[in-house]
This record gives sequence, structure tokens and C-alpha cells, in this order.
Amino acid sequence: MVITTSRRALLGTLTAASISADIAPWGRALAYLHDRYEDAPVTLRRSRESRDLSRDLFQSAEIAFAGIDAGFFRRHIRTTLHQAGAVAKLALCACLLDVGFSDAWNAEHIRQDIAKALAYANATGFGLDCPDMARLVVILTPYWKWGYPHLIGDPPMDDGGFSPERVCLLIRALLDRVHDVTGHARLADGDKRHATIAS
Repeated sequence: MVITTSRRALLGTLTAASISADIAPWGRALAYLHDRYEDAPVTLRRSRESRDLSRDLFQSAEIAFAGIDAGFFRRHIRTTLHQAGAVAKLALCACLLDVGFSDAWNAEHIRQDIAKALAYANATGFGLDCPDMARLVVILTPYWKWGYPHLIGDPPMDDGGFSPERVCLLIRALLDRVHDVTGHARLADGDKRHATIAS
């Protein structure tokens, strides 16, 4: 008989004590990423404060996504990608905080690297192994590049052939997955409408 431990049960053990990455349930995957990115090892520690911040980041991601969803950021792929990068960073950092990464570690090591954020999230049980998402996060990294004007003579930037509509669908799927994994409540439809008007 094979007994499997759920991700939620594993997270419960992280609430009880700090666990260094080498002995965490996902130790090998995290050690591989630390080596690959030359990042400082992380100590996973879940707390009420990190859970609250995780929820706040997720809700901020939902608010930021409302503009994409409403079409405000879909006129040009560059603006779609810039906004999508901001949403993806908020959502994935919310996921990492929920697992036990510290906000300080995220700020130092994730920055605007959406591909790295997804790699760390997947290494800790996030489970979003979509080929299109894997391509998109590479295009988004670092997402600040999409916010600058393209000047005459600049080399063309690779948008991966993504349409604004496809980016919108992928980012919605990312938010859905973060919601499923963290259990954070979604914004009410009224709050989303208010956020759209305000953006």
C-alpha cells in the first residue's frame, strides 16, 4: 500500500517549524534550483504574517488582472505582456509565500524573473506544467522590458507569437491555479468591477 502525503499536509508541517531546503519535502528540487540560479538556500517557514501577505499579493494580482480581462491592456501585445508580467509575479510570489519562502528572499532572488518564480513554485508542488505557460514566462522575464517604448532602430523584441487574448487566458489559468493551491479567496465580482473602473 502506497501512502501519499498531500501538499496541504506538507504545508502544515512547515507551519510547525522552520525547515531548511535540504530537508524539506521538496529538498532535491530546491537544491537543484539553488545551484542552477546560484541563489542563497532558503529556509521554509510558514506563519500567519506570510499567509496574510500571500493573500494580499494574490488579491493584488486579481485586481491587476482585471484591466487585462476588461481589455484595457490588450490593444498592443507589449502592454499586455508588461501587465501580465506584473500579475504573474504577484501571483507566483503569493504562492511562494504560502509555501514558506520569506518576502525578503523573494525580493532578493526572484525580482522580476517570472520564469524563476514559476520554477520555484513548481519545485514546491505548484504543479503548473503547461508548455505554453513555460514559453510565456520566458518571454515575460524580466517583465520591465515590455514597459519601455520601442525606439526606431531598436532590435525587435521576441513576443513569442502570443496574442493578447492567449496571454489573458494563460494568466487567468495561472491565477486559477494559485487560488486552487493556496485556497485564497477570489475578489468578489463587484470588487473586480470597481478595480477595473479605477485602473
